[in-house]
Amino acid sequence: MIPFKNFLVFLFFSLLIATTANAEDAELATPAAPTIAASGYILMNYDSGKVLAENNADVKLAPASLTKIMSVYVVFREISNGHLHLDDLVTISQKAWETPGSRMFIEVGNQVKVEDLLKGVIIQSGNDASVALAEHIAGDESTFADMMNQHAARLGMKNSHFEDSNGLPIENHYTTARDLAILTQALIKEFPDYYRWFSQKEFTFNNIVQHNRNQLLSRDETVDGVKTGFTDAAGYCLVASALRNDMRLISVVMGASSPNARANENQNLLNYGFRFFEAHKLYQGKTALTEARIWKGDTKNIQLGLAEDFYVSIPRRHYNDLKAVLTIDKKITAPIKEGTKLGTVNVTLKDELVGSKDLIALKSVEQGNIIQRIYDSAMMMLEKPDGQ
Repeated sequence: MIPFKNFLVFLFFSLLIATTANAEDAELATPAAPTIAASGYILMNYDSGKVLAENNADVKLAPASLTKIMSVYVVFREISNGHLHLDDLVTISQKAWETPGSRMFIEVGNQVKVEDLLKGVIIQSGNDASVALAEHIAGDESTFADMMNQHAARLGMKNSHFEDSNGLPIENHYTTARDLAILTQALIKEFPDYYRWFSQKEFTFNNIVQHNRNQLLSRDETVDGVKTGFTDAAGYCLVASALRNDMRLISVVMGASSPNARANENQNLLNYGFRFFEAHKLYQGKTALTEARIWKGDTKNIQLGLAEDFYVSIPRRHYNDLKAVLTIDKKITAPIKEGTKLGTVNVTLKDELVGSKDLIALKSVEQGNIIQRIYDSAMMMLEKPDGQ
């Protein structure tokens, strides 16, 4: 029998060990996201695409003027492709002029620069400006909506369908919090020079000053976008983005009860993400991480890397716990085209996968001469299978 005194010592150390173990296990336990009063929401890290909080993020909802994020994205694409220019003049149609709801106050028959119309959409949320741009680019709003849907499909917005350019209520017009986060990520990444307009607090056109409805632009200096929306069907909506200490977050709140509520709920999400998470760039894109043997090629080795920079989002203070494993395909054989997937990079944190990217060929490798191919064929046959 263990003496009582020794038993107490034993019990003390047992509890100490258990407490320490539990503390170590709890190190990765991040507090739950705040309760958000909305029909659907999501919080996503911009660089890694990691979702930090969500609820009903894939429920199809009326987007109201959040639709204009896609409209603007399409216009930006047309400009980048050279099909449109900021100083092009757009003739305002009767339909655009009489479009109800929030307005830029363009006048029928007048000609307005594309840049001004864009600012009218982004800052003033002008439905009339949205229709004017749609008609100028595609001939009519229906065809422009087809373009919107094509870009949505290309970006992986799996639960979105657009019928108009401005978000006024119409049947079969919907999107989701997740799809809007994906779209916003693409817009910021592809058009950083134009994205700055989303932080502009007011815009004057036709001697009328209108203020950006995104209240967070005035409340939080780290917030630099993105777009508000409201209809009776959609409720009050807001896509917000903020940059603090080189980490950008995107938050989407749909179906809040008031303008203040949508601002407050987005602020709560952003504060939660910045408080409890951090992002790290682990690897540079288009840079060799390793090289592998390539058979039957005009060179013996092929450089492998990533198509783009590799970021991860993790709970704070756990950077040193990250582990990366590179897996390379066996018996890579020429010819290989640049960009071909030849392996993976998996990053784990305490055995939990937090990021994965394809290892790709950074350069093409052509077939070697006939002698090299015959020699490599023989050598490949002599190689022992794995594990032998």
